[in-house]
Amino acid sequence: MTTTAEHASGSHPAPIRMLIAKPGLDGHDRGAKVMARAFRDAGFEVIYTGLFQTPEMIASAALQEDVDVVGLSILSGAHMTLFPKIMAALRERGLDDVLVVAGGTIPEQDQTAVHDMGIARVFGPGTSMRVAIDYVREEVARRAVDAG
Repeated sequence: MTTTAEHASGSHPAPIRMLIAKPGLDGHDRGAKVMARAFRDAGFEVIYTGLFQTPEMIASAALQEDVDVVGLSILSGAHMTLFPKIMAALRERGLDDVLVVAGGTIPEQDQTAVHDMGIARVFGPGTSMRVAIDYVREEVARRAVDAG
């Protein structure tokens, strides 16, 4: 199996594995599907969990799929309730090294708290696909170098 570090070094072009999840009772997934397609088109291996995922379901899927990145898409306003539970569930499974990013309608005043939870970046409405893809690709590579 090729590691992300090998991918980042260029010795073998393994795709970055990314889980895109819709936590909670948020039933709007068009943005998540658009992001999943954009990341897939950019060469990522994308696993989309579908709607109505619990924090435990998200963390279990991240572990089972051996992902490098978890992308959380939320429009319901429940991010301050769900994100801490998701981050705790990831930590409980030893996934502290997984990059976690979020997208959706997360108010500016909540973003510092979201970052403090361990979510590396928030991509709000209107963020270009290129910005999100480049950030994730560069951050996964940086983490691989730091870990190696």
